[in-house]
Amino acid sequence: MSMRVFYRILSLYLGYFSVQIKADKTEVNIAEWGSADQSTLFGSWYAQNAVDRKSYTCTHTLSQSDPWWTLDLMKAYSVNRVTITNRLNCCGERINGTEIRVGNDSSDVLSNPVCAVVYDLPEGATYSYSCDGMEGRYVSANIPGTSKILTLCEVGVYVIFPGNLATGRNVTQSSTHDIWSAENAIDFNPGFTKSWSACSSTNDESNPWWRVDLNYIYRVSRVVIRNRLDCCPERINGAEIRIGNSLENNGNNNPICAVISSIPAGVSSTHVCNNMEGRYVNLFIPGDSKFVTLCEVEVYGEGPLLKKTFVKVKLQSSSSLSEPEMRVQLLSQLESALAQRGISDVRLQWTQPPKQEVMQKEAAPAQSARRKR
Repeated sequence: MSMRVFYRILSLYLGYFSVQIKADKTEVNIAEWGSADQSTLFGSWYAQNAVDRKSYTCTHTLSQSDPWWTLDLMKAYSVNRVTITNRLNCCGERINGTEIRVGNDSSDVLSNPVCAVVYDLPEGATYSYSCDGMEGRYVSANIPGTSKILTLCEVGVYVIFPGNLATGRNVTQSSTHDIWSAENAIDFNPGFTKSWSACSSTNDESNPWWRVDLNYIYRVSRVVIRNRLDCCPERINGAEIRIGNSLENNGNNNPICAVISSIPAGVSSTHVCNNMEGRYVNLFIPGDSKFVTLCEVEVYGEGPLLKKTFVKVKLQSSSSLSEPEMRVQLLSQLESALAQRGISDVRLQWTQPPKQEVMQKEAAPAQSARRKR
């Protein structure tokens, strides 16, 4: 009896793709960084109550003409949006007609440009008003007219911070003074107010250091350091910015980008690193009886720097990676698989289209049928 031989056809696709970290943008509520004021004060309904992240504590002016509330952010920002929370227990209609303004005029905040007008906000509700990147140091709310009362139970001012590689990374320091944790240096809060909860600091010690792990190797173009405002700005003097891939001596043996001679109190200083390659960025002060105190650290650059990644994909012949749609679908599936494993900040892209190699594998011969006796 004849013997049938079956062949299994496999399509083997070989290709290269690159892995890139997405430059995600982070939106941060910076309202509590500022100092608030209002036109008049009713009882203990202080202006700062609107930025204490407690919706049950509110501001309250007296009944007057054109009451206002203003927030000094200490420096100009591009404001993405402003949120307003109305009071819950009564008088919700009082907020109707409130103008939200953003600008840089400190002498007359009511002359700053209008971002939005609150027409109707239910009691206890929070609404968001887009300001589309309006530039300004002062954010204010005012109600035009006579016999008006302005009450705000919470105000949020949201700013987008793009491209800072230090955002959300793992940070550590040689020691921690009280609650001045290492994470405070990458919380976006520059420490204009309450530096004890917005800045990092080591103890008084020999050779103190602070380090951020970028998780991947980057070409670092610049590092921005903000010094503390309230006191002791000279403590930053002599700090070395080191960038590299080694954790020898806690990363303090990596090459030096810059040495900080001094930074005035409350000022951000930019240090150019000329695309130094490294995973770790250290702030290190050599010597005895030193502190490393940082109110904000920003790291900018390109990357991550990855070697060519070789990907071998095996599919049945009915699926063809010669079709662009299939190649896009495959990378999308890989990104989804990585996201399910907690790796959501990557983007995959083909750098060399996959080529098809057809392989034929001979199956085992079928057993011969028994001959009939």
